[in-house]
Amino acid sequence: MSQFRSSAIDGFGVSNWFIWWRDFHLLGPKWRRSGSYSLSSSDDARQVAMYLWNNFLGGTSSSRPLGPAVFDGIDFDIEGGTGEHWDDLAKYLSGYSKKGKRVYLTAAPQCPFPDAWVGNALKTGLFDYVWVQFYNNPPCQYLSADIANLEDAWKQWTSDIPATKIFLGLPAAPDAAGSGFIPVNDLTSKVLPAIKNSSKYGGVMLWSKYYDDQSGYSSSIKSHV
Repeated sequence: MSQFRSSAIDGFGVSNWFIWWRDFHLLGPKWRRSGSYSLSSSDDARQVAMYLWNNFLGGTSSSRPLGPAVFDGIDFDIEGGTGEHWDDLAKYLSGYSKKGKRVYLTAAPQCPFPDAWVGNALKTGLFDYVWVQFYNNPPCQYLSADIANLEDAWKQWTSDIPATKIFLGLPAAPDAAGSGFIPVNDLTSKVLPAIKNSSKYGGVMLWSKYYDDQSGYSSSIKSHV
């Protein structure tokens, strides 16, 4: 299993997630804006959830940006602002599953635990898949053939977060991130054997498809994942 994450669409704040995971799910929008952003209250979260449901999920609206396309869920990639009320947003979005179409919730937190922005939201137990970013974070990533920090962080994430599956998020090439790239041989011989015994292990998430197309990283690891 592997997961590809596309680049954000500039000016629109939306990108799609393509996941190889039993069934094919299209998750979006990826709510991402430049600068600081936040939810001001539980009611603010409720209104955002309603907007997302009507404009991107199973609801109806006269101004759906992507026309008849219907996403399967929403990904939380929050990397700024505050950590308040994202748990409320998750609860309101999950509530729409009662209307007949399942709303999948995913998140891409940083590997330092707990995540500064979506840590509280992840505690709700409402998230299906969590792709933890084990890169650009030296305290919990792979460093110079040493897997200790990564392995310790992985154990904490899988033991403390009540998600269905947790993925190992990695850069697909050395240039895809500032740090944290793991050579194929090290990933397949050292890292994966150390983490795959967890019942929550879901696979590997790669940033991004552009870099993977250049490096062929996913093709090199697919049989080991």
